[in-house]
Amino acid sequence: MAIKNLLFDLGAVVLNLDQEKTLRAFIKLGADLDEMNMQGNLFTDFEIGKISAELFVQTLHTQIKGNASKEDIVHAWNSMLLDFPPARVEMLRQLKKKYRLFLLSNTNSIHIDALYEEHGKEIFEELFEKIYLSHEIGHRKPNVDCYHYALNDAQLKGSETLFIDDNKGNLKGAEKAGINTLWAHEPIDNWFLTELKKINLLHIN
Repeated sequence: MAIKNLLFDLGAVVLNLDQEKTLRAFIKLGADLDEMNMQGNLFTDFEIGKISAELFVQTLHTQIKGNASKEDIVHAWNSMLLDFPPARVEMLRQLKKKYRLFLLSNTNSIHIDALYEEHGKEIFEELFEKIYLSHEIGHRKPNVDCYHYALNDAQLKGSETLFIDDNKGNLKGAEKAGINTLWAHEPIDNWFLTELKKINLLHIN
């Protein structure tokens, strides 16, 4: 059965991303995000919409030693977000002529607000039929419930869907949900088109 639907991760797949920039930015503010992440569920709770952006920033502000303002914290948090190259936008437009395109991302309201402000919400709504964001749907990858949510909401068959993510752990979750997967070793480019042709040939044969 041929692939009819493409379900993309956002960061480091569709959007260029550098998480190390945010880690370095917080170190300059006097905080180790990796260490803070091991101490509780702050980041996970924020990603599934369990806590507000205001509470998230306030909690970081309280834990950071020094004179970092809340604006400094938001700026540091968003520093990982890079560009959305025009060539990649055009590639997605061309793919949309043949496939149904969807987005499934572990993210949060601060990042999405910054993303939409920088690139325009309308470009994402133009490219993707549905956008599934963890903080809005209350599920995050690699939990199987996250993929089932997207499949059920969009009325997709896993056998006709290809999920593309840079995190191999997320691919395993998608496979458990019956979805075909492809590891994005780098953001989508011509390599992706080549792999997509191979996958479709395998499904047709």
